[in-house]
Amino acid sequence: MTRLTPDIKTNLQAVRERIRQAAAASGRNPDEIRLIAVSKTVSSADIIRAIDAGQHIFGESTVQDAMTKLALIGDPANEWHFIGHLQTNKVKHIPGNFAWLHTLDSLKLARKLSSHAEDRGVVVNTLLQINIADDPDKFGMQPDRVFHFVDELLQTGLNGIRLCGLMTIGRREGSVADCHRAFARLRELRDACAMRFGNDMFRELSMGMSGDYEIAVSEGSTMVRVGSAIFGERPARRGHAYGLLTEQTNTD
Repeated sequence: MTRLTPDIKTNLQAVRERIRQAAAASGRNPDEIRLIAVSKTVSSADIIRAIDAGQHIFGESTVQDAMTKLALIGDPANEWHFIGHLQTNKVKHIPGNFAWLHTLDSLKLARKLSSHAEDRGVVVNTLLQINIADDPDKFGMQPDRVFHFVDELLQTGLNGIRLCGLMTIGRREGSVADCHRAFARLRELRDACAMRFGNDMFRELSMGMSGDYEIAVSEGSTMVRVGSAIFGERPARRGHAYGLLTEQTNTD
């Protein structure tokens, strides 16, 4: 069966309005929240439709798929975020193509990313991926490792990356209350890191997908990663490319 083309413009308007309402209900300024349209598995034609509707921030989770799209969509007004689990042998493709990496979780990855970025003369904004819900199906470091990791990272003196905050993926199976608790824990961890290391390095919180972005906004998210609510449902696929270890059913 052929997948119907979604009304991307209408979907974007609806998502932006829901973000605005969630922010207003929490006493927040909606302009503080960056909407990342997750375009993994989405055709270049649909991405261009989103661009025509005023969307210029996109998230990709596999290097090969992303590089094909970037070659076709070269608009410098667009900002690309890499949101998938990144293998070290693909790191060289990030600097110069992606402004942000959301899934930093090891010093080895940090060193390689910084080295390639310095070679390209750029700096990559990075977020630490945290497995805040202790979900065995997801990548990301445990919360109690974060202080030690950041201490080591700062001692290494990597000039090609800029640490900007934390990222997590919400638990797929859990109550609304569980989701609130997980996102609140990430916000509290971000705030603790900001007090210890400085606000400049811990101003961002990337949390919230199509099924829970309004909850994430209410708990302080500054970046929401929304795919299916904009581009329509996509087939389930192996989840490792988006920070999951098993089959992902909530594809964003």
